[in-house]
Amino acid sequence: MRPGQTSLVVFLSKLIGSGLGFLATVYFARVLGAAVLGQYALVLALGSWLVLAGKVGITTALTKRVSEGEEPGAYVAAAAVLVGALGAVVAVGVAAVGGYVDAYVGESVAAFLAVIVLVKLWYTLTNAALEGDRKVHIVGLLQPIQIGSYSLLQVALVATGFGLAGLLFGYVVGGVLIAVVGLWSLSVGFERPRVRHFKSLFGFAKYAWLGGLESRSFNDVDILVLGFFVPSALVGVYAVAWSIAKFLTLFGTAVSTTLFPELSSADAAGDREAVSGFVSDSLTYGGLVVIPGLLGGALLGERLLGIYGPEFTEGAVVLVVLIAASLLYGYQKQLLNALNAVDRPDLAFRINAAFIATNLLANVALVAAIGVLGAAIATALAAAVGLALAFGALRSVVAFRAPIGEIG
Repeated sequence: MRPGQTSLVVFLSKLIGSGLGFLATVYFARVLGAAVLGQYALVLALGSWLVLAGKVGITTALTKRVSEGEEPGAYVAAAAVLVGALGAVVAVGVAAVGGYVDAYVGESVAAFLAVIVLVKLWYTLTNAALEGDRKVHIVGLLQPIQIGSYSLLQVALVATGFGLAGLLFGYVVGGVLIAVVGLWSLSVGFERPRVRHFKSLFGFAKYAWLGGLESRSFNDVDILVLGFFVPSALVGVYAVAWSIAKFLTLFGTAVSTTLFPELSSADAAGDREAVSGFVSDSLTYGGLVVIPGLLGGALLGERLLGIYGPEFTEGAVVLVVLIAASLLYGYQKQLLNALNAVDRPDLAFRINAAFIATNLLANVALVAAIGVLGAAIATALAAAVGLALAFGALRSVVAFRAPIGEIG
């Protein structure tokens, strides 16, 4: 498929998946309330961070190496060995400190958390191999399958009184389903890996791991910090506002996911003109939905949040700030995506480090000072810093046109 067609398939798939998730979340918000949603958000945020320890950039390296077209089966096998071993260590670690995890969340969730980490690692590894094999459209189509399956199961379990445990169990089942389907869809066969395959993955992953940490920092560090400073009900309000803001980033994410293997392939072939064109295209279309969404959030934010219940409307201002943060971060991700694709993860590493430090320090300071709104402001500030640094770094490597007119 052409990049434009693939982007559309991925976007529509994400749109359907998010629509299903939205309907389910509205039901959970009305039946369970903000407090339980806040606990659920904390568990998923913890799981996402722990997954980083299980893949440490290996999945990004896998996508890069498979997209280059040489011995993809050996790289897939090597990545599976590494991620499987690391995942087992992380799961055992979660079990060892389960009491602290339960105390932080406020419910007995450690066992669920360990399983969630293993399942997420499985399907993340499968998705990375599919993306490297230029089957991004299949990865996109798997998302609504995952969200639809676990949402239906979650609704059924919540309706029968299982509460938070029902939400977590349904999430695990959805992850297992797409992991199995994704593995079945993978056309790259497993080959016996050699030492050089492990070294090659490590060579890229030693820089790329911070990209995953940066992404999680943008998505979850504010929620984790809020967990220490505010009640779980306010965490739930913030998480719902975040879910709306993230919905608007779906098209930009589809563009970057689609273009990574194309950029990597063009760079490997030495076609700098194609690389430059892909970068300009990513910036042209990256904000296509988020820019009008920012105005829509300002005008309709309170009404949108009111759908979830009256207690969620206090997050209206937070929603607008988070959409602005998502817009800035979306452009930053397009630029970092290009840096990794042209095999300059070292530059992306430095930018990610600056983003993470800014996001963490600003979140702690502003949440302690002004509460929930401070988390949103801190996230937007970090995104602005990251965008400026990413633009300068990519300009030093690739000559590309900044599509100011198209964005306007």
